[in-house]
Amino acid sequence: MTQPRDTALIVIDVQEEYFSGRLPIGYPPRDDSLERIGAAMDHATASGVPVVVVRHVGEPGGATFQPGTPAQELRPEITARPHDHLIDKQLPGSFTGTDLEQWLRDRDINHVTIVGYMTNVCCDTTARQALHMGMGASILHDAVGVPPMPAVGGGVVDPETLQRAALAPLGLIGVDMMTTDEWMAGE
Repeated sequence: MTQPRDTALIVIDVQEEYFSGRLPIGYPPRDDSLERIGAAMDHATASGVPVVVVRHVGEPGGATFQPGTPAQELRPEITARPHDHLIDKQLPGSFTGTDLEQWLRDRDINHVTIVGYMTNVCCDTTARQALHMGMGASILHDAVGVPPMPAVGGGVVDPETLQRAALAPLGLIGVDMMTTDEWMAGE
């Protein structure tokens, strides 16, 4: 799959909550996925692909992503890199309650390439929203990740199983799946 010329790279919720907070990424290893996210950002910038950074803002008094706390902060690997737009969101979808759709349409962008966290929640929701709006969507599956999560009925879903299960239906509904290296080679 080659990289669409009309795409924007959407960097979702690469925040401290997923590293030293309550939701540590378990698969792929967070340092590996973070390195790939940085590589995708660097490639996008060098190639003229717009980069949109999305930051989750938790509800005051909630358990995660509390405004004004270290857990809510973007990782320094993200803030050290250029980006074209910064969006704060309060729900899983990057389009919900934000100006993302209008920002993309104002630039004739009709495809999003997604990296970040969590694969099964915010990345999934954003990809589905893009499809529902008539846009294309790609996920760089080695540059997204998940923490271990509680299983229905007890126990824990291991992160590798959760990652694979989250990506499978997205591929089925038309979200393109590729590695970061494949995406970067598509230029």
